[in-house]
Order: sequence, then C-alpha cells, then structure tokens
Amino acid sequence: MAGDLLITNIGELSTPTGTSARRGAEMSELRVVEDAAVLIKDGIIVYAGPGADVPWEEADGVPPMSADGRAVVPGFVDSHTHFVFAGYRDDEFMWRAEGLPYMEIHNRGGGIRRSMEATRAASLEQLVEIGERRLWTMLSMGVTTVEGKSGYGLDLQHELKQLEAMSVLSERTPAAIVPTYLGAHAVPPEFEGRTADYLDYMIEEVLPSVRAQGTARFCDVFCEKGVFDIEESRRYLEAAAEMGLGLKLHADEIEAMGGAGLAARLGAVSADHLLKTSKEDMAAMARAGVVATCLPLTSFALRENHADARLMIDSGCAVALASDLNPGSCYSQSIPLIFALGLLYMRLNLAEVLTALTLNGAAALGLAESLGSIESGKEGDLVILEARSARFLAYNTGMNVVSTVVKGGEIAYRA
Repeated sequence: MAGDLLITNIGELSTPTGTSARRGAEMSELRVVEDAAVLIKDGIIVYAGPGADVPWEEADGVPPMSADGRAVVPGFVDSHTHFVFAGYRDDEFMWRAEGLPYMEIHNRGGGIRRSMEATRAASLEQLVEIGERRLWTMLSMGVTTVEGKSGYGLDLQHELKQLEAMSVLSERTPAAIVPTYLGAHAVPPEFEGRTADYLDYMIEEVLPSVRAQGTARFCDVFCEKGVFDIEESRRYLEAAAEMGLGLKLHADEIEAMGGAGLAARLGAVSADHLLKTSKEDMAAMARAGVVATCLPLTSFALRENHADARLMIDSGCAVALASDLNPGSCYSQSIPLIFALGLLYMRLNLAEVLTALTLNGAAALGLAESLGSIESGKEGDLVILEARSARFLAYNTGMNVVSTVVKGGEIAYRA
C-alpha cells in the first residue's frame, strides 16, 4: 500500500526511533510529541513532529485527516506467528488446563503432528480463507506487519502450500507478511525414529525448492529435547544459510538446551521463546546482536514462568514481544494481553513493551530500516488509538483500544 495522508490534531505521538533494534536501556527511550502531525507521501513518512511545524508546501493536495486529539503509535509488528494452519486442538487446551504437560500431550499423538494432518488435508484455497480471517483480526488490533511460519506440512508439497498461501494473502490483505520456512518443527510420521534422514530430506529436497519458490525469507527450527538437538539444529540452519535464508530458532522453551547460544554463534536474526535461557546465553545474544523474542501469551497459556525479558534488557539485549499464534500452545493473537502481561508480569515499562512490539519486532524480521517507528523515511504504518495517550494500551487492561490502522499511508482498518 502506498498512499498520501496528512494526519493532524494528534494528541500524543509516541514512538521509538532509529533504523536498528534498540538494546538494553535504549528500549526505554521514546520520542513523545504532543499536538503532533504526520505527513505521508507515496506510502513513506516525510514529516512527523509538532503540528505547528508541518511543511505545508509538501502537504499541498494531500488528503487531511484529524486524529481528534487521539494518541498515535507505530503499527505493531508481530514477529512470531504460525497463523496459516487448519484444524483446532481445543481438547488439548482442556488437557493442559487439567495439568497434563506439553510433552506428554505430544507423546500421546497430539501436538504438531495433529495440526499437520489437518493442514495437509486442507486445500490452498481453504488455507487462504482461514489465514485471511486471522489477518483481519490482527489488523483490528493494530498489527500492520506479521511473520508467518510454515511447519504444519512437514513435507515438500504441503510446506510449499503453506508458504504459497502466505504469498496469496500478501496480495489480498493490507497486512505485510514475512514468511518463514519451519520444516524442522517436528519429525513427521513417515520419518518416525529417523531424525537424521528427515534432516537430509529437508536439506537435499525441501530447502532447494523453498529457495526456488522465492517466498520464505527465513528458516526456523524447533531446537528442543526430543525434537531437534543442538547439533541437528546447527547442521540444518547452516544449510539454510548457504541457500540465502535468514536464521531463526525456537530456543530454550522447555529445557535449557543452549539454543540461544547457538543462535548467537550462527548470527541468527532472532532466538524465540527463551523461557529457560541461561544468563551466559543472554549475554552472548547481546554481544551477537540477536533479537530476543519473548512470547508471553504462550507462557501464559501454558502456565509457565515468563521469559526473563527484564534480565535480558538489563543484560543489553534487544527484546521483541510477539504472539506465537498457533493451534496448540497459544491460540491467541491478543496484542492487548501482551501489553498487560509485559507490564504487570514481565516487569517491563510501557516504553519497553511498545518498542518490543514495534521497532524491535521489525528488527527481528530484518526490517528495522523501513518499519517500526514513526519518523521520516519509514513506511507510513501507524495506529490511532481510541484514547488520548499510549498509556491506555496497558491501562485499559486487556481491551482493544485501536480506532484506526494506517498501512503505507492508506487506511487499512477502522473500528
């Protein structure tokens, strides 16, 4: 989307700034402007600042829009989701609520393989229709850019189908979609007990086809005990890097495997989950510039302690927050709940949560040069709140306060 728009009478403009991830104490630094305006031309912000200083010669002929004293923040970037899937696992949710551990559900035949069966059975058109509904829900909560992972096909045909669905959806909806190949999400039944053979299959057959399709920007792996260990993850990711894909890891979610340390050694763009990550590996991520992506909705749904984002920030990490929308451990894409959990239970301040869901989310997708903040040269993605201050994102606890969503200078959603 690439439109022209002049937004005036902004009560409070709150945004991080910069073209790279904000790290450590920098995450608390917001630019806050009262009585502000934003000018967008051809989808790009050319002015963001005091309303009294709008360059009116540049604004000539640009359609105006009043924010009526409302607050404005950058469009949210949900940098970790699995939104293209078929089927549901509501019974597993109830099992967990009764106390059954995640890996026991997995060993019973539940978990990822169950979603694999439903996703393999779904047509491309069905996946597109399902994904489109979820994207509009995300847009309604201010998400303008979203990462989507495959990983419920677990073979060549159906992994490519998931990625193709994202390509179709990028043309059908206003949201920008960043696809990630996650074939190493689980070992499919046809490779039961033959993890090494499945890795060979992905490296020799699937990864070249993913590269040829040209949809995926990243490659991800579920680095976890009983799934893919450190050495297996390393071999797979190094092959993906040789084929030009950026690297991501599901790391240290259930056990302290050292996945975050591997992410640092490989120069991954992000390591995600991180519930059990050691202090040493946090420091390694900080040194390597790996974005630490925490997923509080998942730890909330699993009744686990949240990742220690406070310690990560204090260790100099760049922290992002994302939803992890998926059919099993977290069937939610609630941005309002992320704000509540971030402030009330992860001990972050509002600036840190806002930065984590905007600029640092963009950095976790390699897009911080063009997205994630409201400043000249960035894409015109922003959210007008039904509130006078960004504080209401947390204060109006668990409630959606989004009024209008602008994507690339065009109105993408109105409440």
